[in-house]
Amino acid sequence: MARGEPKTLESLLPRVLARLAGESGRASSLMPLWTAAVGENIARHSRPHQLDGSTLIISVESAEWAQVLSRQADSLRERLNEKLGTGTVKALAFQLESR
Repeated sequence: MARGEPKTLESLLPRVLARLAGESGRASSLMPLWTAAVGENIARHSRPHQLDGSTLIISVESAEWAQVLSRQADSLRERLNEKLGTGTVKALAFQLESR
């Protein structure tokens, strides 16, 4: 069986983090990828909370942020999947952070 081209750690890391988040249910390990996908401003007001199957639950600091991000959900999901692999996240759900 022939081996493919060697993979870089940078190319493997997003999928490994997604797998860990999926197995544990906790998505905090995805924070660096979330920040890279959505940008610093959005990441300051939101964070990955849980990966439930292919639904990524995002904690947000206010109802206003939940509303804004809900309107951008398709675009955010596409940008995340560019990092994690096509189809990893099929839906985003937003919840208020519990304090």
